[in-house]
Amino acid sequence: MWLVRRAVIAPAVVLLTALVWVTLPAWLIAAALLSPLLPGRWRALRLLWVVILYATCEALLLLVLFGLWFSSGFGRRVRSPYFEGIHYDLVQGLMWVFFREARRVLALRIETDGPSPDAHPGVPILVACRHAGPGDSFTLIHALMHWYHREPRVVLKDTLAWDPAIDVVLNRIPARFVDPRGGDIEHLIEELAHGLDENDAFVIFPEGGNFTPARRQRGIDRLRKLGLEKMATRAEAMTNVLAPRPGGFIAALEGAPDADVVLVAHTGLDHMLTVRDVWRELPMDKRLVMRWWQVPREEIPAGRDERIEWLFGWWERIDAWIEANKPEDLAR
Repeated sequence: MWLVRRAVIAPAVVLLTALVWVTLPAWLIAAALLSPLLPGRWRALRLLWVVILYATCEALLLLVLFGLWFSSGFGRRVRSPYFEGIHYDLVQGLMWVFFREARRVLALRIETDGPSPDAHPGVPILVACRHAGPGDSFTLIHALMHWYHREPRVVLKDTLAWDPAIDVVLNRIPARFVDPRGGDIEHLIEELAHGLDENDAFVIFPEGGNFTPARRQRGIDRLRKLGLEKMATRAEAMTNVLAPRPGGFIAALEGAPDADVVLVAHTGLDHMLTVRDVWRELPMDKRLVMRWWQVPREEIPAGRDERIEWLFGWWERIDAWIEANKPEDLAR
């Protein structure tokens, strides 16, 4: 399938983006006519610009990536440290452009609270983040790269590889696409976490997917099916997060024995669960708050059961922070 993604979908993205720019006046006129019929200030025009910007960034990135493949000896040296650094710089630069413009057009404010991941410079970190709503993973990666000068290693669902730019970039830097339905995922995670250096950040979402009420209930039912009634009861008490799946997180700890742990909560995107939610809420005019906690390695328990208990305890703390910091329209 990788051949289809790179030989068919990637060129199609570039050609379609070029076509959109050629026909841009028609798109602008249509969006301007629609805007008075939709709620919000110039909703159609603002969303059109963000979509065009994203497509343009992706198309330009694909063209540059092709050039790098060619200049690296048709891919022979593309995974060398030199070219790996170039790919990280490319991603950081494009994300800076996209987020700068998206924040301006969508009136999205991103604020951070708590000690940042550069509080202990020169120390590798494992970043465990709650997962809710579209865009939180992109925001986290942008924060780690642009604000804290970290090189992230990420584990993503294999379905995201259908995005051609994500597919190509993450196959050239330390990253893994995994099928959540099977395979030795924990082994892949431990392998990827091995060898973190002082400016690396291993990123993992212990919940395993975006928060939805249905996923939350399935997680509780799964714990009961496994005979973990105490954990199921604790998961029921957490109303803003899914019960964490500790296997991948513990594997990352094993793979990076010298890394501190950074836990991240955020609020502001919680209620955008479906495509309808996204359409209703965008343009945002919203405030996204990210809360960071950094835990030194010596404070993390050594045993597996103790680590599971420790992770559950932190997820309860994250749930409480989210409850206390919900946007006003959700807190009522």
